Amino acid sequence: MAEARDSDSQAATALGYSLLPAVNKLQDICAQSGIPLPIDLPQVAVVGSQSSGKSSVLEALVGRDFLPRGPDTCTRRPMVLQLIQSKRGDGDGSEEDEYGEFLHLPGKKFYDFSEIRSEIRAETERGAGGNKGVSDRPIRLKFHSPNVLDITLVDLPGITKVPVGDQPYDIESRIRSMILSYIRPHSCLILAVTPANSDLANSDALQIARNVDPDGSRTIGVITKLDIMDRGTDARDLLLGKVIPLRHGYVGVVNRDQEDIMCGRSIKDAIASEEKFFCSHHVYINLADRCGIPQLAKKLNQILGKHIQENLRELKSRIRMQLVAVTEEYASYGEVTESKAGQGALLLNFLSKYSKAFTSLIEGKSQEMSTSELSGGARIHFIFHSIFVKRLEEVDPCEGITDDDIRIAIQNARGPRSALFVPMVPFEVIVRRQIARLLDPSRQCAAFIYNELVKMSHHCLVTKLQRCPVLQKRVDKVMDEFLRGNLEPAESIIEHIIEMQMDYINTSNPNFIGGIKALEVAGQQTRSSWVSVTRLGQSDGVEGDTSQASERSSRYRPKIVRSVANGLIRSVANGVIRDQVYCSYIFCQCDSSWCHRWKLWTPLHA
Repeated sequence: MAEARDSDSQAATALGYSLLPAVNKLQDICAQSGIPLPIDLPQVAVVGSQSSGKSSVLEALVGRDFLPRGPDTCTRRPMVLQLIQSKRGDGDGSEEDEYGEFLHLPGKKFYDFSEIRSEIRAETERGAGGNKGVSDRPIRLKFHSPNVLDITLVDLPGITKVPVGDQPYDIESRIRSMILSYIRPHSCLILAVTPANSDLANSDALQIARNVDPDGSRTIGVITKLDIMDRGTDARDLLLGKVIPLRHGYVGVVNRDQEDIMCGRSIKDAIASEEKFFCSHHVYINLADRCGIPQLAKKLNQILGKHIQENLRELKSRIRMQLVAVTEEYASYGEVTESKAGQGALLLNFLSKYSKAFTSLIEGKSQEMSTSELSGGARIHFIFHSIFVKRLEEVDPCEGITDDDIRIAIQNARGPRSALFVPMVPFEVIVRRQIARLLDPSRQCAAFIYNELVKMSHHCLVTKLQRCPVLQKRVDKVMDEFLRGNLEPAESIIEHIIEMQMDYINTSNPNFIGGIKALEVAGQQTRSSWVSVTRLGQSDGVEGDTSQASERSSRYRPKIVRSVANGLIRSVANGVIRDQVYCSYIFCQCDSSWCHRWKLWTPLHA
């Protein structure tokens, strides 16, 4: 039974490793197209504070010296390293079979690793600037070598607290957010790197790993710089997990110092020196399975294989779901046509569908009509018959016109002469000013119609031209230019209509109150007022005060009018006979005031 379980585990691990080339290809395609990968793929992220030695650990795992190094050099952009195990050639597999490829330089192979280092530095400066700036845009690099395993490693920027150079003031929170975006998926293993000469309880790497992996099920602790600890101290308790326990434990390593790097000491020699250090140290000699880069690579290999096995079922399920969704989307696009004639017919078919959908939406025949809001032709009808009419009714024709305005306009129209008849010019001037107020609601109505047509066009484009995004953008641009180009002539026509109304004032309209009709209305109001005053006197119930009531009511009595020839009106008020000249305006008289209006008034003292 145990052998059967081991065989199944090895088969699952082998299947997981066989998926990594396809996973790497998917990552490259999504990175080039800018589309986020919908599936979380297995990878190993290296997390640690700045200058904790994580880049040295990464180089040791790769087996080559390729990262920019120096006293003022640090990781400023995420580095995604895809290690691809290649077959050995005719050589020994050390130089000729190893090369690197950058995703931003497709087709170019780098056999000289110093050139890879220079290109990493140049690409970092292109994306993050040359003065300590940090960017979240990853640099993607492939290593082909027979000496590596198929695995994806991510070197993340080190956690820093104080901004320097061009770094923003919130550099720490930005870097933490960047790191969390990589290590949050459950398919990602976390290499938490902490230097041995610092307090493990204050480790930034372990702290940020705990945020996404509280039980430590996918975190591997790495203790670096064991050879520079203070005398009399060691990291035995740390490596045994007695301080902060982790499910996968810790591995101790010895990094190359800056002097080794400047002297060009190879990683192979550094690994040999590391092995000698652990074998000669009285504390670490009994912890051989927890110390050294080879042990770290071995443990990482085993944990990654098991991790792939545990996530394989979920990964397959998500891939199936994505495959079904993509297949349905692909089927909705229709068949692919290679010939030019077929492509032309297909293009004409798309445009015809768009035109029919637009027409159906206006006429209310669309099968995809909304049930939650007005749209298409119904919305246009609502704009014309509800919104526009309401705006017109809100325009008060007498707003902004006072008695003084009318009086001054009449006086200005007389000039230096005294006029027998009231001129028409003041009436036309003031009426034109009021008619001009109808222009703004009319323009607003045209704008509403334009916006609705644009909205309808966008809806039809999304539903009918989803398969062709380039054609969709082009048709959208053409329709926008067409509608906008016709909006200006429509506004010009509206202005011409308003000007026509201003140039000819139709006084023959049945609703217009002229002179004779005004006299009829004034007579009706006079009789109504007289009846009201009579009833008011009778309701007082005092018979002895009849003469006083008659005298009192005479002050409220409007003029009694009768028409005579030559346009004269003879009025009798308070025993005085006066002759007045009438025209199309309405004259009203009380005891002490004369008013000229274009609408009917009752006496001012009533």
